[in-house]
Amino acid sequence: MFRRHTATSPNPRVTAVQRRPSLRFSKTGIVFISTMFFMGFAAINSQANLLFGIFGLMIGVLLVSGVISRWVLRRLAVRRDLPDHGSVGSPTTINYQLTNGKRFWPSLSVVIAELDGSEAFTRQPQGYMLHAAARMTASVPVAVIPKRRGLHELDRYQLVTSFPFGFVKRAVTGRHKDMLLIHPPLADVHPKLLAMCRSADLTGETVRPQPGGADEFYGVKEYRPGDNPRWIYWRRSARSGTLVSKEMTRVSPPRLALLVDTCVTDRRLEEHAAVERSIAMAGSLAAVALDQGLSVGLCVWSGKWVLVPAIRGKRHRDDLLSTLSRLPLNTGHGLSELLEACQSVLRAGTTPVLFTPRDVQLGLIDGARSGMIVIPADSSRAKSFFRFQPDVDFLNCMPAEQQPTRT
Repeated sequence: MFRRHTATSPNPRVTAVQRRPSLRFSKTGIVFISTMFFMGFAAINSQANLLFGIFGLMIGVLLVSGVISRWVLRRLAVRRDLPDHGSVGSPTTINYQLTNGKRFWPSLSVVIAELDGSEAFTRQPQGYMLHAAARMTASVPVAVIPKRRGLHELDRYQLVTSFPFGFVKRAVTGRHKDMLLIHPPLADVHPKLLAMCRSADLTGETVRPQPGGADEFYGVKEYRPGDNPRWIYWRRSARSGTLVSKEMTRVSPPRLALLVDTCVTDRRLEEHAAVERSIAMAGSLAAVALDQGLSVGLCVWSGKWVLVPAIRGKRHRDDLLSTLSRLPLNTGHGLSELLEACQSVLRAGTTPVLFTPRDVQLGLIDGARSGMIVIPADSSRAKSFFRFQPDVDFLNCMPAEQQPTRT
């Protein structure tokens, strides 16, 4: 049905991108043309007027089919409505808006297929438009499943039709550049891990009162213009002769600092997969912790050391996942540099969680001093804490340009 871009056999880990030539005949069309030539030879041999009429009619049908199929694809404009982002292994939808710019003639039975950016998905995105009236827009939703994290560019697409009789297949190629960000796969996080993160915070929220809230009495301070007059401490003010106000505590939830070791020491596919699993586990924990109101920070190599302070919020969740989605290949900045760089984000009351592709053991002194939680990618601990969708393949999760040449 389609032809591949390359003549060589495709890599089984690469999404097959298929496209049609601008003009070709379908199997039905080949049978029709064979029958047409047979009728022509029969008419020449027999000199029967009826056979000549049938032969001419078949030629006319073939010509009309070619002209109409070309006319159907004329003045069709394509626009993509992309989601804000996708996640590896989670189905998402791309909506194609096909606008028919012709004044009178409709466009019918058109297939749209992506030629660029298909490596981001498990299959080449393809959709089918049944009908678009003249000067109208038809919406074509296409369900896709992302397979590689990163920022992917969708540019060239192809419109194909075999209308009206299915004998002639026409195809035209267009361009419209769009960008789609794919997040790492997100797993279901076991509640025990969040409980460990809270318990590792040795100065937790119950024993770490902070001023600036409205929960319990914390102390007194000099009253300043602009302070809430409801908090004026009149008894103390009367004794001292100076206006003072109460200062109340506020609840400060535990803070997490996610340390992600992305260093690849051996360009084997299995080690790349372990790095991708570490990135995905960090993103999953960040998403769940932020949804529960915790503050989450990040320390990771992304061309330079990226140090994100621990804050809260939905926007911060998207920023963290976007940072993890775009992480480049790291071949020279290992765990020791990571632990040294993260010191600026490890404030008092912050629980560090280290995700690493290797089975490492921190010194007992460092572990006791920082309360660090270490989760190697392929450990039983990681598998018990994070449950990914069964169709997520970490061997294919890295961006295409990071794919190793050997397995």
